[in-house]
Amino acid sequence: MRVLMINFEFPPIGGGTATANYFVLREMAKFAELEIDMVTSKAEKGNEITDFSENITLHRLGIRKSNLHHWTAFEMVEWFVKTYFYTRKLMQKKDYHLCFCWNGWPNGILGYLFRRRQPYLIALRGHDVPGYEIRFRMLEKLFLKRFSKHIWEKAKFVTANSDMLADMARNTSSVPIHIIYNGVNTVQFFPAEEKIVGNPIRLISTGRLGQRKGYLYLIRALRKISGFKLIIIGDGVEKETLMKEAEGLDVEFRGYVPHSELNVHLQEADMYISTSLVEGMSNSTLEAMAAGLPIITTDVGGTKELINGNGTIIERTEDVEAIVDALKGYVGQTDKILEEGRVSRQIAESMSWRNTALKYRDLMNSGKTESQ
Repeated sequence: MRVLMINFEFPPIGGGTATANYFVLREMAKFAELEIDMVTSKAEKGNEITDFSENITLHRLGIRKSNLHHWTAFEMVEWFVKTYFYTRKLMQKKDYHLCFCWNGWPNGILGYLFRRRQPYLIALRGHDVPGYEIRFRMLEKLFLKRFSKHIWEKAKFVTANSDMLADMARNTSSVPIHIIYNGVNTVQFFPAEEKIVGNPIRLISTGRLGQRKGYLYLIRALRKISGFKLIIIGDGVEKETLMKEAEGLDVEFRGYVPHSELNVHLQEADMYISTSLVEGMSNSTLEAMAAGLPIITTDVGGTKELINGNGTIIERTEDVEAIVDALKGYVGQTDKILEEGRVSRQIAESMSWRNTALKYRDLMNSGKTESQ
């Protein structure tokens, strides 16, 4: 089966969706019946074609980017135009059975534009679902919701990475949605051999430093409770604002850390915390679970679906007192922290990127069978 895969982000560019794309591809490299051309971006001039594996070719299109983890409107337009013409040339050379689009937009727009050449699959990830991102509310009212509905309904398949995201998507369209969860690499991410809970308790959080991650509320909560140290992994546009807010607190900003080195930092911590305002199915939370950490998280996206005896749900976002209340439940509770960490690892072991890739493969193959 020949697949054209499109994603504007791919490591080292991007966040959770880029990471998911990488690990799914790594598993699909083991499926000899798949032949994949993956079109993505790189942050330098010029295009680059490399073999990801024997059956997967990476096509990286050069974009003049100033930040690996943030896209300006100009950069996005540049990527879209270059990708349109590049993929059109690819399709003139090769017949594809399916176009796999990570995100409903901008990637799904390309699948829609080329729909007469081959059907397309849209993998919804979060920001591409109306109602998910506060900053897109006005655009959704003007045209984005109607536009998304039309693109989804012309797709061969639509997937979502959590039940919650699928439910949110159904407010836009009644199109059938297949749930395919993110996976986690339990070989790369694993607990420390010997765990000793620190004093203060070491919290860790990973992700882009943007408003939707809710770090501002977490830092303000730490002003109201003692006994915790916070480690933040990541970079982004809000970094200076957050560093100023954290002055005088035991908060360490470690900046960007290569994904291959992340487990070392997770092993140093006692707990993982996410105060995100919006989320799909969080790769970062899954990786922290695989590293054997208890989870404190806001009730957003599919994250709640991962909590079952291994952490605490913060019921309200943007609520400093709710974060404080969640943290209080772990003060002086060493045994609770260790037990919830053990359960986190157990849950993570039941999930894998191979299972995720298999579900995508089976779905794609079912479409090929239907068209024969």
